[in-house]
Amino acid sequence: MNTFTLGLIVLIYLLSLTYLGIKGYRQTKTSSDYLLAGRQIHPFVMAVSYGATFISSSAIIGFGGIAANFGMGLIWLTFLNMFVGVVIAFIFFGRKTREMGHKLDAHTFPEFIGKSFNSKSIQIFAGALIFVSMPLYAAVVLKGGAVFIEKIFEIDYNIALFVFTLIIAAYVVAGGIKGVMYTDALQGSIMFISMFFLLFWTYKTIGMNFSEANRNLTEMAQLVPEKLQSMGHLGWTSMPAFGSSWWYTLVTSLIMGVGIGVLAQPQLVVRFMTVRSNKELNRAVLIGTVFIAVTTGIIYTVGAVSNIFFMQTEGKIAIEVLKDVDKIIPEFIKLAMPSWFAAVFMLTILSASMSTLSSQFHAMGSSIGRDVVSTLMKRPHNNTLITRLGVVVSIIVSYIICYTLSMGVIARGTAIFFGICAASFLPAYFCAIYWKRATRKAAFASMVSGFGISLLMLLFTHQKESAALGISQAIFGKPALFDQMPWPVLDPIMIALPISIVVIVAVSLLTPKQKAVTVAA
Repeated sequence: MNTFTLGLIVLIYLLSLTYLGIKGYRQTKTSSDYLLAGRQIHPFVMAVSYGATFISSSAIIGFGGIAANFGMGLIWLTFLNMFVGVVIAFIFFGRKTREMGHKLDAHTFPEFIGKSFNSKSIQIFAGALIFVSMPLYAAVVLKGGAVFIEKIFEIDYNIALFVFTLIIAAYVVAGGIKGVMYTDALQGSIMFISMFFLLFWTYKTIGMNFSEANRNLTEMAQLVPEKLQSMGHLGWTSMPAFGSSWWYTLVTSLIMGVGIGVLAQPQLVVRFMTVRSNKELNRAVLIGTVFIAVTTGIIYTVGAVSNIFFMQTEGKIAIEVLKDVDKIIPEFIKLAMPSWFAAVFMLTILSASMSTLSSQFHAMGSSIGRDVVSTLMKRPHNNTLITRLGVVVSIIVSYIICYTLSMGVIARGTAIFFGICAASFLPAYFCAIYWKRATRKAAFASMVSGFGISLLMLLFTHQKESAALGISQAIFGKPALFDQMPWPVLDPIMIALPISIVVIVAVSLLTPKQKAVTVAA
């Protein structure tokens, strides 16, 4: 495709985003408009925005590359994304969150938790924790979008990253959550349609149907590198050997970390509070489920099947052609797809990245602006200037972190943040809506313990992070405290979340029952 046509496609796309961003800006008059879209969002917009926010470039670029490495076992994550991330999230968490959020007049996730336990300290701590930890997630999503732009346009990575960040910043700062959700709906629709063509053309390119490709992948198990075989890799159509390091990485970090962590994602939870009634949420369940099934199921399948394509064209499996898993999907799209689709899929990646990043920046900005600064200063909550400044700061911090990231970090960075959110927020969030015996002291202790244990394990036991950070090496003279399996590969969520649950139950039973929270009628 020539430069003019490619530029025209991108221009039309950016003009569409500009229009939706301006529309969101014009409809944003109050703090409620900026933070919750006036609680009047259409269920289709809400469902697609939820899905598009969930499925970022980390899912398409990062986890697509991971699927090329791990194989079809990652499809289990699609099941959890659908069942936990949509069905359970919407039906068992979304309805109660919407009802309580309206009654408590809560506009952010930290404010929802804080008001549920009648605690400013919980609101401030949750807001600060989101602002401190979410930039890592935002940075890996930024990297995913910038890497794809770099590959398709063949321009310098730094230029791609700067322009990409600037575009997102423009409509998030101005339009608030309305601008974010309107653009999400457009971007999600582009993602949904593009995935079907990607799946169709992938099988057409390799000259096989689904059954033939699956059989071919099974027979390719002998091509798994010896190093990966020793770690438990049994092929791209098999789960890793039970109890192996490869199994622990796939199951505890990638599947459980992301599959469970989705329930406590601040930028997703707040969407439940943007609709008028539970009727809208009920209508959104099917839309969200189908969206997640199509987008994740297809990209994980294509990632695994890309090994066949690279064997046919390069004589090597994907990870041997491209040492960085984050570059497998962009390279596959560039080589295997028609040139016009590469441009369209670029918009898919931009859409996935932008929809997630806009929500992340909005969540970080509202957390530091409304939940921390405004709460500490006891300023009126209808002042959106502080929140907008918080968005700007969060964008700058994420942009800087993006420059420090190493190869193959996109999927792992996503799993880390999801795991931290689950361990820190999920027990308190669940108890806020279902167990009124939980006390504010117990909720605070649970959040602190969940975050603290997650951080300690990342620093000292989970070898991939502890070795990279070097703190364990500096203090104890070894990259991780424990050499015995499964500690070096056991994801922190498997320890931190259960302890966080025990803490909130135990402390609640040991502390006086608090009075019911008084809410507005």
